[in-house]
Amino acid sequence: MSFLRWVSEKLSVESLRDLELFGEQAQGLSHRKLVKSCVTARLQSLLFPPLYLQAHEDSQESLTPLPRRDTMGSFLPDSSSYELLTVIGRGLDDLMTVNLAQYKPTGEHVAIRRIDLEPCTNDMVTYLQGELHVSKLFHHSSILPYKSVFIAENELWVITPFMAYGSARDLICTHFADGMTELTIAYILLGMLRALEYIHHMGYVHRSVKASHVLISADGQVCMSGLRSIFSLIRHGQRARVVHDFPQYSVKVLPWLSPEVLQQNLQGYDSRSDIYSLGITACELANGHVPFKDMPATQMLLEKLNGTVPCLLDTTTIPPEELSMKPSRSGADSGICECPGAGGGRHSNGEPSSSSGGHPYNRTFSPHFHAFVELCLQREPEKRPSATTLIGHPFFKQIKRRPSEALPELLRPVSVITSLEISQLQDSPSGLASLESGLSHLEVDDWDF
Repeated sequence: MSFLRWVSEKLSVESLRDLELFGEQAQGLSHRKLVKSCVTARLQSLLFPPLYLQAHEDSQESLTPLPRRDTMGSFLPDSSSYELLTVIGRGLDDLMTVNLAQYKPTGEHVAIRRIDLEPCTNDMVTYLQGELHVSKLFHHSSILPYKSVFIAENELWVITPFMAYGSARDLICTHFADGMTELTIAYILLGMLRALEYIHHMGYVHRSVKASHVLISADGQVCMSGLRSIFSLIRHGQRARVVHDFPQYSVKVLPWLSPEVLQQNLQGYDSRSDIYSLGITACELANGHVPFKDMPATQMLLEKLNGTVPCLLDTTTIPPEELSMKPSRSGADSGICECPGAGGGRHSNGEPSSSSGGHPYNRTFSPHFHAFVELCLQREPEKRPSATTLIGHPFFKQIKRRPSEALPELLRPVSVITSLEISQLQDSPSGLASLESGLSHLEVDDWDF
């Protein structure tokens, strides 16, 4: 049974009049319109409960340090205030449509996630409700902000900034098939760590850390998304040492999950599971693909539990004889290396050597980068550093400029569509078609916002 049908069956016009939800206006409404208003009101109450009723209200650590939220509510919760320009993509089994849109009062371009609530099950609505609660609770420059959230007709509208570069995964798929340079990765990982430091301090575990949940704006701002799977460690006003809940809808994120999350035993897991996922993401950004991606789930679990550790693919981890062969992804797809190798023609910081002979992994990442990844991917959670500790790792000392100055330069030849170009293209049908074509590389199905 769909969620909306369930709501309409549960509520009656008479009960609405008794509750005086619509006041005098109810007298002039038809039965159909009144039921529709009833459903909308019920959706509003379920998706946006008062803060004091929400599940994590008793978290002193979560609620007391909250700064004033400037982003949520700064955009009008009214669909007529937005001009939908083009569809960027779809997701959530086609329940979600993502539009590039213009906010009419200011002309700012935004991304709008429209979720059809008609076919949503109760579980899916509960899932979305948790995400919306966290979006109100969190306020950090490295976490994707929600400008406004509201219900229009039977759709949930979530307004976010338009992240012109898309996700880090989009960039790998379109321009960096064999991985990014070390300095580029350093900027991205530092932004992720700052987000994780905040999330962990607030008493949450992200549980969905991966490249497709790292979005980059036109000015180089790195933001984490993917808050649907987030889970609170706060229970009855106390921070739990571990949790045992397994993430819902986690099939797509299995390669990134830590051994202790996958194991699902009585020992549970905590925020250090996110650090393991960060290490997997570092390999994904450096190698161009995620480790374990081609393995069946059971084999992947056994590999992780047995202590198999992925690594960065370069001249120190791939035997020289393999580097001299014709480039082939077959031996490197797992991202698992066991043979340290020496070899000539190396170049520092992950840049391909001019004498590489064409092999994409004939490069050498710095010892600090290798050490960073090894720390994140420790089999035992207690051996992994916290996000705060990792921010001070020597790996990040190579960062000398602000992301807004460095990332657009480091991401060349990638070019993004500017707001001015969008404004020029949106005035004609051919321009909109060109705009849609220019955004077609964004895999929003996997963004999860």
